[in-house]
Amino acid sequence: MKQHTLKESFTLRSVGLHTGLDIAATFHPAPANTGICLRRVDLPKQPCHQALSDYVSATERGTVLEYGKWRISTVEHALSALYALGVDNCVIDVNAPEMPILDGSAKPFVNEILRVGLQEQDAEQKVFIVKEPFEYISEHGNSLRIEPCDHYEVDVTIAFPSQLLREQHATLKDLATYPKEIAAARTFCFVREIEPLLRVGLIKGGDLKNALVIYETEMSQEGMDYFCDKMGQPHLDASKLGYLSPLNYLNEPARHKLLDVIGDMSLLGLRIQGRIVAFKPGHTFNTRCVKQLRNQILSE
Repeated sequence: MKQHTLKESFTLRSVGLHTGLDIAATFHPAPANTGICLRRVDLPKQPCHQALSDYVSATERGTVLEYGKWRISTVEHALSALYALGVDNCVIDVNAPEMPILDGSAKPFVNEILRVGLQEQDAEQKVFIVKEPFEYISEHGNSLRIEPCDHYEVDVTIAFPSQLLREQHATLKDLATYPKEIAAARTFCFVREIEPLLRVGLIKGGDLKNALVIYETEMSQEGMDYFCDKMGQPHLDASKLGYLSPLNYLNEPARHKLLDVIGDMSLLGLRIQGRIVAFKPGHTFNTRCVKQLRNQILSE
């Protein structure tokens, strides 16, 4: 199959989840064999590097790519959308050290890619065809297995020690269904995780519009009021546990983890022909997997 790029450029703008800055990301067509590259246009000489596992430097609350002063965090949603919609070559101009969070999903990226369309290029796609199973298992019980398959498929199971979110499952059998079935799944987090971060001035751009927030451990009304004030939201009843915004899918957390797996695995720098089966995936685990796989491929 031939490589593809965008037919024209487009720009998306919103706050950054971590910095709270007003951030613009402009996606440009790129020549064949460029890959997906990110350019920091706010830095001297505008450093630009390809989105590869070689550059992963942190994964605490999103995937971070870094080389010298070139650093861009929360890249996984854009990378997921580009991979799923078949964009092989693109240069992304970013004017900050992170991508705009938008609504916390890949949907805004997908909408713009579909709007501008793709341009076929005179070069063949670079594809890793899985001929033998590859498996990576962590000491914490996370696992990822890539099996031979005649197309690209992803199967994800998540599990949390939570009364509201225990085990969920999501599957993508055809990338053509990604815009409808996966793209709108938002990043999610628990109030108990983010409330301490808010108190020390982190996640400055977070609110209930760019994340699916899960309230599972009852706190005082005073604590809830503080949380809502920091998130820029009307006060909520601290006695009512549950999701603090409506779900886009019944299993939205699992679908978002699948979205993340696609984005993180795209750091291989190759298309994958195979079936990915992931249990309890996360950015740290995902990027360790793809680093090992990329090293294995390069050493052959």
